[in-house]
Amino acid sequence: MRLILLGPPGAGKGTQAQRLVARHGIVQLSTGDMLRAAVAAGTEVGLKAKDIMAAGGLVPDEVVIGIISDRIEQPDAVNGFILDGFPRTVPQAQALDRLLKSKGLYLDAAVELRVNESALIARVESRVAEMTARGETVRADDTPEVLLKRLAAYRTSTEPLIHYYSERRKLVTIDGMMAIDEVTLEIDRVLGAIRVSVTSKPARKTAKKAATKKKSVAPKKVAAKAKPAKKAAKAKKVVKAPAKKAKAAKKAVKTSAAKKAVKAPKKAAKTGSKAKAVKSTGKSANKAVKTVKKAAKKSAKKAGKTSAKSVRKLAKKRAKR
Repeated sequence: MRLILLGPPGAGKGTQAQRLVARHGIVQLSTGDMLRAAVAAGTEVGLKAKDIMAAGGLVPDEVVIGIISDRIEQPDAVNGFILDGFPRTVPQAQALDRLLKSKGLYLDAAVELRVNESALIARVESRVAEMTARGETVRADDTPEVLLKRLAAYRTSTEPLIHYYSERRKLVTIDGMMAIDEVTLEIDRVLGAIRVSVTSKPARKTAKKAATKKKSVAPKKVAAKAKPAKKAAKAKKVVKAPAKKAKAAKKAVKTSAAKKAVKAPKKAAKTGSKAKAVKSTGKSANKAVKTVKKAAKKSAKKAGKTSAKSVRKLAKKRAKR
């Protein structure tokens, strides 16, 4: 469980953080404590922070992020952590998101303890009065005047984080004006719901993946079934095509034969007519030849008769002389 607690000074973040640590076995990470520990350990980022702090400057965000990066890799942070005092600005929140993403981690929730500022000031005034009445020393940073300044700084720098995490659906708002125990119970209830959601998230992801796979496989099966059918249809078409062509050819042959059959008598008739004409012409020629021959014979016979008669007549005439 990785959490951020948001809320103005005096909202009770420190108290609720300690209870969360005890209940969930996570660690509370305070930027101040982490900076001091890094300096004491002499780490690379710790040494950078030491030089800056010694010069009286503010430790830049990249150095703080470097310290957080080293800290959350330690064994006691394996179950999660609560960040206390960081992030304070939107750029710091963006840098934290990048850091967690680079490590394959994510933020579970930003828990906002919403309180009434006027009520907070009244609480501090009451507490200061009680401590003074008991003769106890009041801390310099625990006065109404200091609180007013801290509230103004919170509204300017940190309050925009509420909108930032709300946009990313990470914000959980708890009524910080309830009794301490009631606030604790409400935080536990909300985080319990988040934990269930986070636990079931991989299952939903797996189910979604399986559903997607099923959807993608189903069309493949349909496609696989459709493919042989398509091939069979194609083969049928191929078989049908020659049959169709054969039928067309048969029809063409039949038509051609029919045409020939129709033409044949005409042709035969035409040929017969020609043959008949030739035969007729031949007969006529023979007849003419015979007639000529007969006429020639007759002429020759007549000529012979005439010649013989003339000879006899001439001989007879000579005999009379």
